[in-house]
Amino acid sequence: MNETFFTERLLDWFDANARNLPWRKSLTPYGVWISEIMAQQTQMNRVVDYYERWMERFPDIASLAHADEEDVLKMWEGLGYYSRARNLHKAAAVIQSEYDGVFPSTFKTVLALPGVGPYTAGAISSIAFNIPEPAVDANVLRVFARLLDIGKPVKETSVKAQIAKAVCGLLPEDRPGDFNQAIMELGALVCSKRADCDQCPIKECCLAYERGTVAERPVLAPSKKIIPIEMVTGVLEHEGRLLIQKRRADDVWPGLWEFPGGCVEKEETPEQALVREYREEVELNVEPVEKLAVIRYSYTRYRVTMHCYLCRPQNGGIPVPVFNEAVEGAFVCPDSLSEYAFPAGHRRLIERMRADSRLTALFS
Repeated sequence: MNETFFTERLLDWFDANARNLPWRKSLTPYGVWISEIMAQQTQMNRVVDYYERWMERFPDIASLAHADEEDVLKMWEGLGYYSRARNLHKAAAVIQSEYDGVFPSTFKTVLALPGVGPYTAGAISSIAFNIPEPAVDANVLRVFARLLDIGKPVKETSVKAQIAKAVCGLLPEDRPGDFNQAIMELGALVCSKRADCDQCPIKECCLAYERGTVAERPVLAPSKKIIPIEMVTGVLEHEGRLLIQKRRADDVWPGLWEFPGGCVEKEETPEQALVREYREEVELNVEPVEKLAVIRYSYTRYRVTMHCYLCRPQNGGIPVPVFNEAVEGAFVCPDSLSEYAFPAGHRRLIERMRADSRLTALFS
């Protein structure tokens, strides 16, 4: 591979075709950091909207470091993988206390921040500080698996190391950040899952293109088995308020709010599971009034079917919940639900309830 030809062609293409993304307007360390964390596991068109809202609410490290976790999670709501938001919050506090609010400027110090791995540290170091460090994400793995015609799964440690070494060998001293962005941009716009080789500025350097193996690269590891889960949740209404609870720090989606519920056990109906879960979680005896919705969503390897019910206290008693599986809880006005951060399934349930004609009086 002619390294000079490769780099010049790639950077010329990037200069002419780079997307107009908001964090590229100034390339501050803080902005690059937020954008890179948001872009993990998220489509770019969604990242732009979230990034702009985030920067209005938390325009700098100090505002993020001093924010309540509840506010941080609420701003992140809908992006998923909430540990990313918690780590941003923790890292901002570290920067504020240990670096006087100034973003650390070496690869080693960036890598030491909570939630920052080699890819993110490489991206921030190269893009924000012009340090020649590789930034190897899924797009870069795909591009180089084709460039080098690698016949092994790209997730293998040895293959990742091979690609990182190849990127290091090509990084220009004067524009390492632009080079890393250019490879990622090429993977997103041209060398995507369905490669558009006719539009590729570096196809002359691509072994897979030369050998006709582009469609076979990258080699992927076998897919993990999908695990179906059946769940139930109950919206308990009392005097115009709804019961919600906040998940524990050691639970799935820690710090987020939810309506009580849980898994439907073998040989249980969803209604029976709802009654049992309310007894176990909040020590209340409830009965389902009517089914509100069936919500389907996914996270990691799980495919969830969640049965959702409006419920009420049995015998019309005054409900006094005991939160056995949550850090806190409360009966809240339906209109205030938007102030709390919910996981995806419960957020979709709230949207359904707002549009449900049976609940017009509740949400009016």
